[in-house]
Amino acid sequence: MEIEFKGRVAIVTGAGGGLGRQHALALARRGAKVLVNDLGGAVDGSGGSVSAAQAVVYEIRAAGGEAMANGASVTDFAAVQAMVQQAVDAWGRVDILVNNAGILRDKSFAKMDMADFNLVVQVHLIGAANCCKAVWPHMVEQKYGRIVMTTSSTGLYGNFGQANYGAAKLAQVGLMQTLAIEGAKYGIHANALAPTAATRMTEDLFPKEMLDALRPEAVVPAMLVLAHESAPTRTILCAGAGTFEAAHITLTQGIHLGLGDSVPEQLAARLAEVTDRTGEQVPQSGAAQGTNEIGKAQAARH
Repeated sequence: MEIEFKGRVAIVTGAGGGLGRQHALALARRGAKVLVNDLGGAVDGSGGSVSAAQAVVYEIRAAGGEAMANGASVTDFAAVQAMVQQAVDAWGRVDILVNNAGILRDKSFAKMDMADFNLVVQVHLIGAANCCKAVWPHMVEQKYGRIVMTTSSTGLYGNFGQANYGAAKLAQVGLMQTLAIEGAKYGIHANALAPTAATRMTEDLFPKEMLDALRPEAVVPAMLVLAHESAPTRTILCAGAGTFEAAHITLTQGIHLGLGDSVPEQLAARLAEVTDRTGEQVPQSGAAQGTNEIGKAQAARH
């Protein structure tokens, strides 16, 4: 099966450079019409210019593809709505949204200013939510949509100095999980991509030989699979250096201890049983936790 996007319309945020640029180029190369969004700011979110997005548009057009530039900040919902309308006015629909825009304000939590915490959450989480909200009615009406969140190993597993970034990135997974559930009846699939790539956001984090292996192009196949009509839904794909993995948020079988004054001591003594991963499940919704808990409580009564 060929992964192609002829007749599809894609919006890629943060697409003026790095991974977003590679996403936009790849989608266009495989037939999609692409709206290239980029505020054109620095890594910390300061400044702004549409020139970065426009340069990618020129690249796409030079290769025979169709593209438009947009300089909206994803934190501005009205501007995001206008961006989506720009694509709809030009091409009649929006099939794919790749939420890739992001900034970094790294510091240890002890030294982090809450303004920097809030700004990173605004760009990564609220920005993604703004874009999803703006494309949602169009995807519902056409009964088709593919949404790709950009999460991170920092959100999934933590990383020193990135409390703000990690919080926002795992929150995107929570948003993805619910959008996938709510979008199912409309043919909307939502997934998350956790990339490891050498971009200006990561160039200070890795030595040169690692950066050479971590070219952004090596992540793009995972995005293409998640954006395609054959995409799964509620999947977290990890990608870097040409290697692909999946991450899962799981629930262990657990144990039932009931009520009573000694339950805290019992729980402490048997915590290894609670955290034992034998027979763990990947819940299909948040209801799985309550179902498991009530089931064990009822079983204990009989």
